Amino acid sequence: MLSIEELIDLAVEARTSDIHFACGVPVKFRVDGQLVNANDYVMTYDDCESYAKRLAGERYNDIAYIGELDASETIGGHRIRINLFRQQGAISGALRILSDKIPDLDKLGLPPVVNEFAKWQKGIILVTGETGSGKSTTLAAILDRINHTRRCHIITLEDPVEYIYHPDLALINQRTIGDDTRTYADGLKAILREDPNIILIGELRDAETIETAMTAAETGHLVFATLHTNSAVDSVDRIVGSFPADKQPQVRLQLSTTLRAVLSQQLLVRKEGKGRAAACEAMVVTSAIANMIREGKTPQMQSALLSSANIGAITMDNCLLKMVKENTISAETAINAAADAEYVKKNVGGLGMSNLNSNLTARHF
Repeated sequence: MLSIEELIDLAVEARTSDIHFACGVPVKFRVDGQLVNANDYVMTYDDCESYAKRLAGERYNDIAYIGELDASETIGGHRIRINLFRQQGAISGALRILSDKIPDLDKLGLPPVVNEFAKWQKGIILVTGETGSGKSTTLAAILDRINHTRRCHIITLEDPVEYIYHPDLALINQRTIGDDTRTYADGLKAILREDPNIILIGELRDAETIETAMTAAETGHLVFATLHTNSAVDSVDRIVGSFPADKQPQVRLQLSTTLRAVLSQQLLVRKEGKGRAAACEAMVVTSAIANMIREGKTPQMQSALLSSANIGAITMDNCLLKMVKENTISAETAINAAADAEYVKKNVGGLGMSNLNSNLTARHF
């Protein structure tokens, strides 16, 4: 059995995003979105326990009564996000390999309007997408841009801390949920007394956290947060739906005055089959969109987004079409990732159209 350090070195060499270990199967690497065996060695119960003890350290016994453990650590020079959990009497683990260095915002291939986020002074900016869609990397790049361009105070609330910032012009405090504060809600309440200019919330998990985040934005702070949603419209509906019906009108009002932008993203395999590229939907909240949020007319937001291209907005489907045109992804990949597969299929033209009918049918079965 490889040591954790050897395993991580092997994974980094193979361009792995995640490492999975479980009893009775070989260690798995996620490479370009697909799981592959790291080697032929089948992990035993004792092997998994050994990995867990190394990764959890003094917190190993917490797994026995909590059932899972989140942590982060630098191992062999690589920053790793760790999740350990019990299943069927044994310990399994999922390790996310983070970049050793926060990437430059200009090199992530994001819509140009994202560069403006680092200049804004107040409001809420949401970065959304599925797990593994690159939300943390995008936020880290934005905050690092702020770090090198603005004299301000940044406080992050994360579970766990992933990227480590090295303060330049900014003062940066990074707090871990469970270690430095009990919950996001508790940490947010305290933050408002800690003189921040910019707040990063790892995830908007509940109504109390959302409410405090909106209050922070109303009082002149710039708030960044994530949601596990796939579009700007879904994000607004998710936030409003987190509250009971009698509070939703007030929430819509608050959100309409505090939400500045929503960036929804997914990572897709590049056309040559190696590496992944970010496909993004970017919505900048205009007065028309703010009115739709306030009045509960979120279905109309998509058409308003389409008409906001002049200020940098782009829909996910149009981004996918642009990526096909630039030969970044295949037409098939674009259709499978689309919100409106028929629209994308209709507009990809003659590029890579073979077998798309069967794939489209399978996707919507």
